[in-house]
Amino acid sequence: MKRRTLGILLAGSLVAATAAMAIPITPDPARDNPTETIHAGRSHTSGPDGYVDDTWWAARDRCAPDYLGERLLCNAFGVLTRATSRTFEDKMSEGVGLPLPDGWGLMTAKNSPFIRSAHAETPLDVMAVLGFYRAALGGRGWTENDGATVEPGRAIVAFTTTDGPALLRLIRQDGRTIADLSLRKPAVATSGILPKPGQVRLLLGNKTDQAAEITVNERTIKLAARAGEDLADSDAASGELPDSQKIDLPPGKYKVTVKPDGSAAQKREFEVAANETWGLLVGPDGVPLPIRLY
Repeated sequence: MKRRTLGILLAGSLVAATAAMAIPITPDPARDNPTETIHAGRSHTSGPDGYVDDTWWAARDRCAPDYLGERLLCNAFGVLTRATSRTFEDKMSEGVGLPLPDGWGLMTAKNSPFIRSAHAETPLDVMAVLGFYRAALGGRGWTENDGATVEPGRAIVAFTTTDGPALLRLIRQDGRTIADLSLRKPAVATSGILPKPGQVRLLLGNKTDQAAEITVNERTIKLAARAGEDLADSDAASGELPDSQKIDLPPGKYKVTVKPDGSAAQKREFEVAANETWGLLVGPDGVPLPIRLY
């Protein structure tokens, strides 16, 4: 009797579990975090006279379950991915010395003789991200300058540090806040990476095995597979890019579309200021990877 009861209970549990797996739910962006997988990479370049150049990038896939069972699996994967993310964040923060806001889905970071920079995209709103950076940077001894711009969906804050001037730029776009934090070092970049006075230099590359297109406003540049994939590794690598992968622009906002062959296009809008140099790489699954180089 006991064995028969146990069998009935076990069968009932399996039926219930199977039914739960098929229960449809509405994905919740606030709850269903980017937890499935993380793609990450780092390059380290060293040279004479103590030259060191580190570049970091990472992108996380968002788990958007349609059924209860998928949510349970997402949560399980999330535990592992969050642990991986924390390890990566700790190493990146140690190498670059800049904080990252919670819940980021995409980040790039740079520590070169010319700059320390970090780009992050997070679902948190602008005010939450601004509060995070003010607290984190104040704790590192950074002093916020007067004249900050804080508007709905946008913020620009300058800082004074013992290592040089720093700038935080936040823009709300398509349900995410794009955060760019940079600290300019005293060293001057070489001609290959240096923007024209009052202009912005944009360097383009492709880290994928497929050909790709990058459209900046109405201008489209075609890139072969792996073309310029190392552009962010050092100023020497940037200087070796062909002229077709270098664009000089006036400062402002630019709409960018990245489309590898056989993949859907991904769009972003970036704000850039005079005398900045950026690298824009086609990342895994066509994710745009913007990296502040100078």
